[in-house]
Formats: sequence, C-alpha cells, structure tokens
Amino acid sequence: MPGLAPVFRKEIADHFSSRRFLILLALIFIAGLAATYVAAQSIRDAVTSSGAQARFIFLLLFTASNGQLPPFVAFISFLGPLLGLALGFDAINSEHSRGTLSRVLAQPVYRDAVINGKFLAGLTTIVVMIVAIGLILSGLGLRLIGIPPTAEEILRLTSFFAVTAVYVAFWMSLAIMFSIFFRQAATSALAGMAVWIVCTFFVGMLSGIMANLLVPLGPDATLADVVRLQDTQQALARLSPVTLYGEATFTLLSPTARTLMPLQLLGLLPEARGMVLTPLPWIMSLQLVWPQIVGLVALTVVCFVISYIRFMRQEIRA
Repeated sequence: MPGLAPVFRKEIADHFSSRRFLILLALIFIAGLAATYVAAQSIRDAVTSSGAQARFIFLLLFTASNGQLPPFVAFISFLGPLLGLALGFDAINSEHSRGTLSRVLAQPVYRDAVINGKFLAGLTTIVVMIVAIGLILSGLGLRLIGIPPTAEEILRLTSFFAVTAVYVAFWMSLAIMFSIFFRQAATSALAGMAVWIVCTFFVGMLSGIMANLLVPLGPDATLADVVRLQDTQQALARLSPVTLYGEATFTLLSPTARTLMPLQLLGLLPEARGMVLTPLPWIMSLQLVWPQIVGLVALTVVCFVISYIRFMRQEIRA
C-alpha cells in the first residue's frame, strides 16, 4: 500500500518523542516499580500454607499487595486507558487543524494508508511499552525474591501482557474514532475521558440497578432467583471493557480461579461446598476467559472499522 510505511515511521517517531507519552510511560513505570517492590516485601505473608499458591509465587508480584498500594494489575487497569486515549485523541483532528492532512493526501499516498499507519504505529508503541515494562518489572521481582518463574507462570504472564495490549489498543481505537468525529482535540479528549469514567466507575452501579429492575427479588426469593440476578448483573457489567479486562486478568493471574462467579455466591451453591481450589492449567484458564478476550478484540475492531469508514467518506479540503 503506497504511503503506509512513511506514515508508520513518522507516527512511531512522534509517539516515542512526545512529552505526553513519556509522562504517562514514566507514571505507569513508577507505579509498577512501587507495586512490585511492595508485593515482593509482603510476598512471604501472601503465600499460604497450601501448596496452591506456593507453586505460583512469581505471579504474586503482580497481584499481591500489603494494603498500602494497589497491585500492579490494578495500576495498569486504571492507567492503561489513559495511555490509549493519549495516543489517539488528536490523531486525525490535529492534522485538520494544522492543514497537513490535505498536503499528505496530495502526495502519492492512499487515504486508507493514513489511518492504517496511525493505528499500526499506535499499536506497535503499546506493545513495545508493555513488553518493556513487563520485562523490567519481572527482572526486578526476580532480583527481590530470588525465585525464577516456572513455565506455567511465563505462559500466564505472557497471556496477561497480551490481553493488556489489546485492552489499551481498544482505548486508542476509541480515541482515534472520536478524533475523526470531532474536529476539536479538546472535545475528542473529553469524549474519551467520559467513556472511561463511565466504564470504570458507573457501569458496576448501573448494572446492579438494571439487574434489580429486570430480575426483582421478592421476600420469598430462592437461591435460583439470586443466581439469576447475579448472572444478569454480570452480563450487563460485561458491556464495559473494564469488566472484561478485570475478569480476564484475574483468571489468568490466579490459577485457583475456577469460575467467574463471585465467591460469596459460590459458597451458597450446594455443589460448591467442600470444593478444593486446586490450580487450573494455563490452557483451561485461557479457555475460561476466552469470551472476554474475544469481546475486547471485537470492541477494538468495531471502533477501528467505524473510524475507517468515517475517515474514508470524510471531505478533506485544503
């Protein structure tokens, strides 16, 4: 495709040299270092006498916490969308504002090469950043606890970072879509922040309200009614990419997680009483959250397809 490689190289250079990217990268890196250090210091208390967790000590570096700081997975779930939004909120409308888009398209460059190059450059930047942070934090954790990861833990961490890359790519794709629909960079940034705030803070509350309206519990409600209410609430909450990412990462980094049902409700089921939480193999944990991963990929593709169609039909004047 003529023009794709130059656009890709230019966007890569812009991303790695932009101050906002460096600031967010430093913020995520510092938060990850602090969370990993705290987890390493408290990892002896986090390992229980059961051999389930003792087999996966290295994973505790990314999930354990002493209460002073959230674990690394919580930091990346909160700060990852900000990185994706920062990479794409002015991808197209800034070109309109500077008048450079018409000049680029006046060259032998296909229009779809512009948006494809911007998306691929942003995705490459995300992958490089996540791989770099993952390797640095893993090396720090290895130095602190002195226990190398097993093959099972390496597979789980690789899956975790791959899902994280898809999660951040969704927010970048959403930001690119807003940068096409809104000509002002401030408006597209506010739209992306609004979606992030709703998905992070309000979806859980709204899903509970909607579930109570759809499946009301009477005074003589049975256990089946409670389970139906919980299933409805989970289905509504999964409309948010934050929920999908949280369920996927929790299952991948917690080998003893055998179901996505809340533990309080799981304890009420007769078939779950006395169940021993033995760790699942990596492939079974991946199969358990495969619908969540496919959902994140589908949301990313849908946002990019909408952006692609809108950009290809958009009128561009000098």
